[in-house]
Amino acid sequence: MLPVTHGLEFTRLQILLYTIILIVVTILPFVTLMSGVFYLAGAIALGLGFLYYSLEVKKAEDETMPIKTFGYSIFYLMALFAFLLIDHYIPQ
Repeated sequence: MLPVTHGLEFTRLQILLYTIILIVVTILPFVTLMSGVFYLAGAIALGLGFLYYSLEVKKAEDETMPIKTFGYSIFYLMALFAFLLIDHYIPQ
């Protein structure tokens, strides 16, 4: 709906900005001491992957990047929760 009402460039910018916010938010469990270094490393690695996809969508050279980004977002969420779960059971 957003590309229809605001255009493709605005939508691409929003994807990039929300990805940056997402990366910051996923680091918060470590900052608030709810998780450990294992989760932090996983969250940063996954976040950088998501940032890569978002930048590729913003460049708009490849028409298939939006669907690839969507596919990565599904993997990202599953892997992020896996890192959180594994981190919970690592002895501190």
